[in-house]
Amino acid sequence: MHNSACASDRPDPRRRALLAAAPMLPLQDMLRQVGSQALAAPGAIPAAPTGIAPRRLAQDEGYWAQVAAAYDVDRNVVALENGYWGAMSQPVLRTYLQRVQQVNRDNAHYARLQFPDDYRALRGRAATVLGVAPGELALTRNATESLQLLIGGYNRLRQGDAVLFADLDYDAMIAAMKWLRQRRGVEAIGIDLPEPATRQNLIDAYAQALQRHPQVRLMLVTCISHRTGLALPVAEIVAMARQRGVDCIVDATQAVGQRDLRLPDLGADFVGFNFHKWIGAPLGVGGFYIRHDRIPDIDPQMGQEGPADSIDTRVHTGTVDFAALLALPPALDVHERIGAANKQARLQFLRDRWVHRVADLPGLQILTPEDPQLYGAMTSFRLRGQNSEQQNAALAQRLLQQFGIMTTMRSGAASGACVRATPALFTRVEELDRFAQALRRIAG
Repeated sequence: MHNSACASDRPDPRRRALLAAAPMLPLQDMLRQVGSQALAAPGAIPAAPTGIAPRRLAQDEGYWAQVAAAYDVDRNVVALENGYWGAMSQPVLRTYLQRVQQVNRDNAHYARLQFPDDYRALRGRAATVLGVAPGELALTRNATESLQLLIGGYNRLRQGDAVLFADLDYDAMIAAMKWLRQRRGVEAIGIDLPEPATRQNLIDAYAQALQRHPQVRLMLVTCISHRTGLALPVAEIVAMARQRGVDCIVDATQAVGQRDLRLPDLGADFVGFNFHKWIGAPLGVGGFYIRHDRIPDIDPQMGQEGPADSIDTRVHTGTVDFAALLALPPALDVHERIGAANKQARLQFLRDRWVHRVADLPGLQILTPEDPQLYGAMTSFRLRGQNSEQQNAALAQRLLQQFGIMTTMRSGAASGACVRATPALFTRVEELDRFAQALRRIAG
């Protein structure tokens, strides 16, 4: 871990004496004290009952009411814009605020003497949850930073090569892929993903693009599109590309914590993501994964010195938000206490709750397929025939002003703009029924 507060300092001979006199607790001890208190305090996350299939538990409103009670949210507005970032649960928020106070009090004494050890501990904890080695995981401020470092640092491209992206990829990542024209002298090729989508026609879309453009050496593949909520069959696409000698950088921004997966499940050597959307960490905690033997294929950031196979040289964030990083382990605890499979099943259940109540409306177009393998919490829609940004921004505004429902307009898909709705674990079924009723009034 590099940061401007400690990267240039030489070992201090007084370190042992200072640590002995310090009032600080190492991260593991702090988590045992604060974490156990948080889980026992009001707003604690209940452990998921054992022996119940996720799809069955997803319908247990008693259990999910207890989970929802762990989030302090404004119920005056129906919050269906949870794809932006995720609210912290109360146990995580308490830990975060305590760590803000500690860091503010202990200042450089903590940052220089204790934080490096705490960082190694929390990175190890995150790596275990993600199913990778600590030396394959770097922590960043967000997924955009992570993916820009992977895309910009990928050094196996040569003049005459090409890179491939799709219309449903994130805007900043598309821009980074296009920038490779300037940085690496390659061609940047975009494709439009099929709509309506199936697992097979999505795989075929990438396969056909590689057949048309055999010079492609790098692809950007997004697990769950922020535009429509479409979940791609990433593992199959990555495997198909690998057979053709094409590397993939995977954008798992909306997938980590929303889907039941570990990073090796994706089959990719390079993955960018964050922890503040669906894991529930504070804002400003992201990360990227590089399979250990592929680390040399990503350049050190701006000439960072260090071992060629060290992932730490691939990012230099500067002085970090110590408290946000230190609140990552309790967020991971909450994630595991509920269970990734249970979270995915509940989020899909909540999505289905409103979609199935409006799917019969001829005037409403649902953009996400009904195949559960191809969606999670997020689904976008539009009024049929209305695909401009202005029309969909007006629709989102009407939902907010007339019905008190917060959604968001998304643009960039080849088929046009849309409105995205994203429930969270704290969303109540009656709020989704209210949303469905609003759509029936508008589109019925």
